[in-house]
Amino acid sequence: MSESTATMDPTFYRSPSEAIEAPREELAYVVAFDRAGQRADALTVIDVDPGSAGYGRVVGWSDLPTVGDELHHFGWNACSSALKHEGHDMGGDGLQRRYLLLPGLRSSRIHVYDTQPDPRSPRLHKTIEAGELAGKAGYSRPHTLHCGPDGVFLTCLGSGNGAGADGPGGIALLDHSTFDVLRAWETDRGPQYLAYDAWWHLNQNTLISSEWGTPSMIEDGLVPELLLGQKYGHRLHFWDLATGTNRTTVDLGAEHQMVLELRPSHDPEATWGFAGVVISTADLSASVWRWHREGTEWQVDKVITIPAEPADPADLPPALQPFAAVPPLVSDIDLSVDDRMLYVSCWGTGELKQFDVSDPAQPREVGSVHLGGIVRRAAHPAAPSEPLGGGPQMVEISRDGRRIYLTNSLYGTWDDQFYPDGVGAWMAKIDTDPATGGLTMDERFFPHGDEFRGLRVHQVRLQGGDASSDSYCYR
Repeated sequence: MSESTATMDPTFYRSPSEAIEAPREELAYVVAFDRAGQRADALTVIDVDPGSAGYGRVVGWSDLPTVGDELHHFGWNACSSALKHEGHDMGGDGLQRRYLLLPGLRSSRIHVYDTQPDPRSPRLHKTIEAGELAGKAGYSRPHTLHCGPDGVFLTCLGSGNGAGADGPGGIALLDHSTFDVLRAWETDRGPQYLAYDAWWHLNQNTLISSEWGTPSMIEDGLVPELLLGQKYGHRLHFWDLATGTNRTTVDLGAEHQMVLELRPSHDPEATWGFAGVVISTADLSASVWRWHREGTEWQVDKVITIPAEPADPADLPPALQPFAAVPPLVSDIDLSVDDRMLYVSCWGTGELKQFDVSDPAQPREVGSVHLGGIVRRAAHPAAPSEPLGGGPQMVEISRDGRRIYLTNSLYGTWDDQFYPDGVGAWMAKIDTDPATGGLTMDERFFPHGDEFRGLRVHQVRLQGGDASSDSYCYR
């Protein structure tokens, strides 16, 4: 064994099974933002060690040096995908899962935080200004990032061609050691214009990307005219990962509006994954679609439909009153590392659904919990007298599949539109059996309200990696 291999970051796992067997997480990182844009957003640290005196509490807090960022999605600089390609310095102070990159969805700035030497007290390492992202990659409004074998892939909703430029959105490539913006990743985008998420099948040299909308389409909330006109994204794009060229585009149908989160199988030899669709203009339902490769062709089919729930218009926000129903609004999905369980966040109805996807073509619902919801306002068992705003939104799964973490804010303007009396701020933890399913709320774990100092909370990242932040190279 070489010195470099012997000192490699132990959270770079060769396979999903190795990740599952690794020590459990003790900390969770959660981004929090000020809706008014007048106070600094923050990177918070939550104690998730059940044997700790601080369990379920905020134990670390790092304010950003700026205001108006609206932290949304964020992620690690490096992960297990680094094992795919040779040439990385893996020893000593070489490449590590150490830095968290925090994109500002409104400011287009990216703040890089160092989680060492004290993981409870992340320190600002570098700020990438909007001008660098626009000048070097041609993009703005950074949204989602994944640590890849060659760098950090950062999806962006807008172009960088001036303050009013909307698109096309796409992917910026950043160096995962220096955090310099290198270039736009695409070399031939084909019909792709709208952007949202991107992830890959490393061993198949394939990247998949999805669509939401341009900045002007999303920054003031869901625009009814655009939705009913079927102007939001409804396609998946399949790319050559090595060359950045669009191979094929699959249209799910214009009524299936906002194709958002992508969750490819963790098995490096598999060629399937899931995409979540927020809403259908036909009936307000939400859906989950499976992509899969048949021979050399990529195909996509709907495998889960979640209907809207009838409601008294008097109980609904103005945007929904004409429909007399609550749409599920599937805003996040997550797939366990063993590819066994799929979790679906129904932010509108206030429900987290659990599906056994051992057969990915025929998901089977095996668990459900309710928290919040536009009409339901289901309380947490730790505070049964407190109706909750928002609903299960960002969902993250521990590597061993036994713990699910939820936060409740979607996006500032959407929060205000669908929960006009406020979403507050809360985080929940749910326990499950990764083999059989079934969901049990952890009554000891409920950071909420004043613990987040008036900020709203969004995405979660777990110490050592989690289900949605790692790509594995070997079986």
